[in-house]
Amino acid sequence: MAKKWLEARKRKSEFEYDETKREFEMAIGKPFITIKVEIPTGFEDLYNQFLNLEKDEQFHEEVKDLAKKRLILEKRYRKSEI
Repeated sequence: MAKKWLEARKRKSEFEYDETKREFEMAIGKPFITIKVEIPTGFEDLYNQFLNLEKDEQFHEEVKDLAKKRLILEKRYRKSEI
């Protein structure tokens, strides 16, 4: 029973640390988002390649470009509403 209690406290402490770290990074640096991307259906045979995308700088650049394009579209849409 004590072990379960200690593990629960440890997880809570890790969660609080992660939240505090994120708030600090957002306040000091540029804002960022964290998203969960699941492997697309039908690509299960590319499991390892999918996991490697997390460290792939080219993939990160492509995602940044996608975010820029999306924000540009949002900006244009808002202007057209006014």
